[in-house]
Parts: sequence; structure tokens; C-alpha cells
Amino acid sequence: MNHRDMMANDINAMLDNAQPQLTDYCCIYKVPFDIRRLNDDAYTPKVISIGPFHHRHHQHPRLQNMERHKLIYFKAFLERAEATIQPLIHYVDSIVPNFRHCYSETLDFTDQELVELILIDSAFIIELFCRSYNNVAWSQVDALLLKPCIANNIRLDLLLLENQLPFFVVEKIFNISFSAKTNFPSFLELTYYYFSYYNKSNLASNNNDISIRHFTDLIRIFYLQHPMDKRPRRIDESMNLLHSVTELLEAGVRFKVNTESKCLLDLRFSGGVLEIPQLRVEDMTEILLRNMVALEQCHYPYESYITDYIGILDFLINTGRDADILVKKGILVNWLGDSDSVANLFNSIGKNVALTNSNFDYYVLCKDLNDFFNDPLHKLKATLRRDYCSNPWQTAATVAGILLLILSLLQSVCSVLQVV
Repeated sequence: MNHRDMMANDINAMLDNAQPQLTDYCCIYKVPFDIRRLNDDAYTPKVISIGPFHHRHHQHPRLQNMERHKLIYFKAFLERAEATIQPLIHYVDSIVPNFRHCYSETLDFTDQELVELILIDSAFIIELFCRSYNNVAWSQVDALLLKPCIANNIRLDLLLLENQLPFFVVEKIFNISFSAKTNFPSFLELTYYYFSYYNKSNLASNNNDISIRHFTDLIRIFYLQHPMDKRPRRIDESMNLLHSVTELLEAGVRFKVNTESKCLLDLRFSGGVLEIPQLRVEDMTEILLRNMVALEQCHYPYESYITDYIGILDFLINTGRDADILVKKGILVNWLGDSDSVANLFNSIGKNVALTNSNFDYYVLCKDLNDFFNDPLHKLKATLRRDYCSNPWQTAATVAGILLLILSLLQSVCSVLQVV
């Protein structure tokens, strides 16, 4: 074989490996570089690595300790399971090709390495969920995991976009391992129970309209609450630039907590009143929002409802003063302490984010708010209310002054009539 034939064979071999990575199975992504570099820690596990993306990093001291706990939980899972390990290995081995297609990047693992990874990580998740559901099952080996700081970080790590296993894989391993006669509910119900803190709208697990790809996807579903057919339609228009809370307040817009809707994204504007559901801003808020936005950028670019919501808050909250106003109105519950930190949070999440369309309801809301802001009559009424009627005493004094002015005017008119 001559040199040219060898080159041709090498090129053909490279072309044979040039298969598209993104398929219909793909749902777990590496966060795009331009988004990740703004806050790398928000996308990186602190305590435990799940799935292949961060598995190579388990030698890191903060992740290495949990590898031993994974094996302890894997052993406990096998003792609890009704099935032996052979059918589990058989199932996992059969879905390795589809498993690879669930990830946005090529996985540099052998099939055997992936089978071990999937079994150990899935068993850890199932055993963790079972013990959380049945508190009496905790033992001395759980002393570390029961510490609040560790437990909270594990729960948060399980929600990171890069730290995921496909939901169908873990659910199938659970179903193979346990029959309907066990004391545990379905794996979906266990999942809802474990992440119940984030399910503010109390979304039911028996909703057949909901399809979960992984835990990051589940948190997004909790925030959206409604299935696809009940969400606002999308339009190929971007939301108009919205004024800040301080500017809108000076223009006469009033702010109120929306207590009628359980959906966090349900913003309403009517009669000069902007109603916004209450949002608790705490240490985990930025991590959750950033990972949901990253998921939408990669998987839901035409259904980016969380990104739209962040965009509205980014418009409204420019400074700590804007955040303070919303805190006083009960719309924000600030657990960060510093109002400027709240403003910086919302101003930074939307950076380097691409928008292809927008929520029609938000588009109309921005237009109505801008029209209200640009009406000089509303600004005049707001100025009068602020300068002369800001409290009952000032209102009484203003009314008394107007009455005195009217009486003085009448007296002057009467005096002129007498002279005439």
C-alpha cells in the first residue's frame, strides 16, 4: 500500500467517526462557555459527581470522599433490592449506546466503565431517595450525609445540568429492582418527595402530561407548573425595554404581590398595578436559575420561559433601591442580606444569553407598562400623590389648603362684586 492509499484510509476512518453527536435522545449538556465563565461554580458539583461529565474529577478532595459513600449505598441498595445484580447489568449494558446519545459531548469511557458508573450512581440516587422517604432507615454510616450543609449541597448538586443521569435510566433500574409490593411508592413519587422543597406550587406527581428528562428538567417543570399546552404562546418578537422599579414607581405604577396564582412566572399588569408572585432570593437561587437558563439555551431555545422571566426581573431590578422597593412590597424575600447582591444576581444571569422568541404575555405586559410610563397624565398624578398625599396628615393639609384657597377666591370675588 502506497503513501496516498494510507492517507485515504486514514481520512475515511476519520469520516466514519464523524457521526452527529446531538440526537433526539440528547438532553444533558455541557454549559456553553460564554455562560459558564460568568460563574463557573454555579455549574460545578460541590460534594458529589453524578454521570460522566464530572466523573473524572472525583479525585478532587471535595468529591473523592463521596465516592466511598456511593459504594456503601450501592451495597445497601443491592441488599434492599428484590432483583440480583445480573439483570441490572444486562439492562444497563443494553442501553449504553442510547445512554451515550443522551449527552451533548462524546463520552471518553469504555462500555464497561459506563455500566459501572450508571449502576453505582443510579443505586446511590435510589438508596438516597428511599432513605429520605423512610427516615427510620438511616444509620451510623449516614452521619456525614445527615449534616445539613452536606445534605443541602447534595440535593443542589443533583440539580446541576452537567451532573445528570437520564431519568428513564434510573427509573428503569428502580422498577427492575422493586416490585409493586414494596413499601415504597413509584420512583417518580420518591423524586417529587426528595425535591419537595422546590415544588412550591405543589405540582402532583400523577400528572400524566409531564415528561421528565432529568432532575434539572424537573425543577424547570416545578417553576413553569403548567404543561406545554397551557403555557403562553411564543412570538418572534423580543420584549421591549422595560423601565426599572424606581422609574415605574415615580410614573405611578403600583406594585403588589400576586397571591392568586401558584406559578412564579404569572406576572400581571392592570389598572396601574403590577402584580408579581413572591420570590425568595437565597444562596441557592442563582444556581437554580442559572442551570435552568442553561438548559433552555441548549434544549428549549424556542420555549425559554424561565429566561423570559429572568429578563423581566433584569429590566425591573437595576439597583439595590429597586430590590428594596420589591422587598417592602413583599414581592421579594431577601435572604442574601445585601440589596445590591440581589440586583447583581438578576443583572448577571441574563448575560451572554441568546433569545430567539419571547413569551407573548410578557411582550404585552412590557408594552402596556411602557405605554403607562410614557403617559404624562400618569406622571402628574403620581407627582401629586407623592408630594401632597403621601400620608394622611399631608393629605389633610393639602385638602385644607385647597379649601382655604377656594374660600379666599370666593371672598375676593364677593368683594369685587360689592365694589361694582
